[in-house]
Amino acid sequence: MTTQNIPVSNLDQYIAAFEGLEQNGAAQDPAWLRQLRLDAFHRFTELGFPTARRGNEEWKYTDVGPLAKTAFQSPASTAVPVLDFQSVQPFTYGGATGNRIVFVNGAYSESLSSVARHPESLTLAPFSQALSLDGDLVQRHLGKNADYKEQAFVALNTAFLHDGALVHVPEGAVVEEPVLILHLSADGKDTVTHPRTLVVAAKDSKVTILESYGGLADGAYFANAVTEIILEPGAEVRHYRMQRQSEQAYHVATTSVTLSEGSSYTSVALDMGGKLTRNNLNALVAGEGASCVLNGAYLVTGRQHVDNQVIIDHASPHTTSRELYKGVLDGRSQAVFHGSIIVQRGAQKVDAKQEDRNLLLSDHCEADTRPAFWIYADDVKCAHGASSGKLDDDALFYLKSRGLDEQEARSLLTKGFVHDITATIAHESIRAHTEAAVSGWLEKL
Repeated sequence: MTTQNIPVSNLDQYIAAFEGLEQNGAAQDPAWLRQLRLDAFHRFTELGFPTARRGNEEWKYTDVGPLAKTAFQSPASTAVPVLDFQSVQPFTYGGATGNRIVFVNGAYSESLSSVARHPESLTLAPFSQALSLDGDLVQRHLGKNADYKEQAFVALNTAFLHDGALVHVPEGAVVEEPVLILHLSADGKDTVTHPRTLVVAAKDSKVTILESYGGLADGAYFANAVTEIILEPGAEVRHYRMQRQSEQAYHVATTSVTLSEGSSYTSVALDMGGKLTRNNLNALVAGEGASCVLNGAYLVTGRQHVDNQVIIDHASPHTTSRELYKGVLDGRSQAVFHGSIIVQRGAQKVDAKQEDRNLLLSDHCEADTRPAFWIYADDVKCAHGASSGKLDDDALFYLKSRGLDEQEARSLLTKGFVHDITATIAHESIRAHTEAAVSGWLEKL
């Protein structure tokens, strides 16, 4: 397949921003990190932005042309506002425990954070501290899972990688409280941030990660996030990702997960904000006996556009994966789901299932679902399902006959549809706050 890209039309601006980062804020970074940024920047200028053209299947339904042509300001050119914790609380989803790290406009906020350095149980730190605390660990993993050589937005993020969050759970440690990673955009039009997160769960460790993105101001800003998660043998990671950017924002997020032998990764993603949202979730099930569960819900209205590209690569035998995504669409919104399951040669006894379900609340919304299987082994169990439809008329009639009005009946059925996803959140407080956020979204329809 030939990839067709948009050349970087405002290249001079990117060059100036990159040089400014290298000469100022990142000048003291170690040589290996500066080289990584330089290599990624060169690759970004070669790749350009992906374009929605025939033949470029990965971006067939999503046009990033307006994003590519906007002259976004780098975070270094904007001042970081001072915020109190109450103003950011709605984006914590009940996960604001003692383990939290907060970034505002891409910059680490010490006043809003509560970071931990307990070598026997948890290291939570911004990269500015992590490079001195666990520099070898960061160097060993950063940029090794998220592929900047083939993905333009990963290359762009890596080129401007300066600060980010490190979560390291040592061998055998069990972190009881969730770890909150909060990225906020507090400025309005034409600003850009490149959030970066690195999670390393060592052998037989357990941790819950709540990764939240939110907008405190209206405007067409751009958040380009990359998260790398490494699970060593026997590790267990529960990962909840929430996105509520402003209605005019662009949000592109790439999550790359590598699962070792006997490890378990469970993800729940919820997207409710953004004018254009693109999520790339790549899970490499590399170790025998590993298990991967990916659940997600996307709620869009008006002219919002959300695109979920999910790849599960089974590279070892006796591995399992489950994937369930559900969308609620209203207005003239559009949702795209492209799920690929790969079973490599020799990966026998793989058990994989994929589903995408869409609930259409208007006659003008559109849902495009494209499941794909690439199977190179002969002893596997793989299944997929996809559907799009409206609320059931009989169910609506029944609820109205019990005294509910039209809006109450529609809202109740829609909540039930999304509940299949939110119910998979194991943490009680996060689940309750997530369901409240869904209810709040429905009330605005």
